[in-house]
Amino acid sequence: MPKTKPSDEHDSGSRGDAVSLWVTEGEVVRLMDMKGAIAALDRGLALEAAGKAENMVKTHAIWGGHHTLHAIGATFADEGFVGTKTWAHANGAAPLLILFDSHNGSLRAIIEAFALGQLRTGAISGLATKYLAAEGASDMALIGTGKQAMTQLAAVAAVRPLRRVRAFSRDGAGRSDFVARARKALGLNVEEASSVAQAVDKAAIVTLVTRATKPILTSEMLAAGTHVNAVGAISPERTEFEPALLSRCAAVVADSVPQVQNLSSEFMQYYGRDDAKWRAVRPLSAVVSEGRGRPAGADLTLFKAMGMGIS
Repeated sequence: MPKTKPSDEHDSGSRGDAVSLWVTEGEVVRLMDMKGAIAALDRGLALEAAGKAENMVKTHAIWGGHHTLHAIGATFADEGFVGTKTWAHANGAAPLLILFDSHNGSLRAIIEAFALGQLRTGAISGLATKYLAAEGASDMALIGTGKQAMTQLAAVAAVRPLRRVRAFSRDGAGRSDFVARARKALGLNVEEASSVAQAVDKAAIVTLVTRATKPILTSEMLAAGTHVNAVGAISPERTEFEPALLSRCAAVVADSVPQVQNLSSEFMQYYGRDDAKWRAVRPLSAVVSEGRGRPAGADLTLFKAMGMGIS
């Protein structure tokens, strides 16, 4: 069970019945699953759309050329919780989610958030795929086979009947290992691709989960009707797709539009400072609230995830 620590009743602002928990990585894995995570995000984003939850825009700092410090958060005041997630990425990371009581500010929980981060990052892609991909989409391309890849695949499999998955990454040994693990863990027909172009050829769903710093996906590679989840480039020095790809998109959706405006080089290059163009980028919460997101006859749809406190 999660470790508990009784609160100090003499601390300023604390309640005698408040209890703080320390939840370990192992406990997160045991207590949560992908379908539950997708359902929780669906509800959380509906609360945001209704004005009952507020996202704290991500902030970050860079040092040493590529090391980064991040902080995101959200408020669910009526639910009784507010919180923040913070981590430093410097040859490794140890993220923590810190939850406070929204009524008195007391500490309620500290959650080791590496596995949780993988789960929610996958789940928000799954939720976007639920609303934006074609109903019968069954052919997926997964670009990137690192630590986030398995939950990305599991999330899409939770909302669409995948019959074929092609996976590509530059690390051949890592790619082969991932394919073997994915087949065993998820029971899916997963095969290796030799290039990005081969992986995405005629795929109905494409998920990008890489640390690329130059575009690896071009518009010409994608068939009409494809949905793209772009989740790897979460800071300005990274980029996964050529910005011109956005010109084909009938729906462009982001977890947090302000974060995309501030941190996505792909979006900043395409939309620039044109407020009229930026109005085409919709928050996922609006799509969830309306219950639909894919326009009829759409050429491409794209979801951009930067990471948000509500998730």
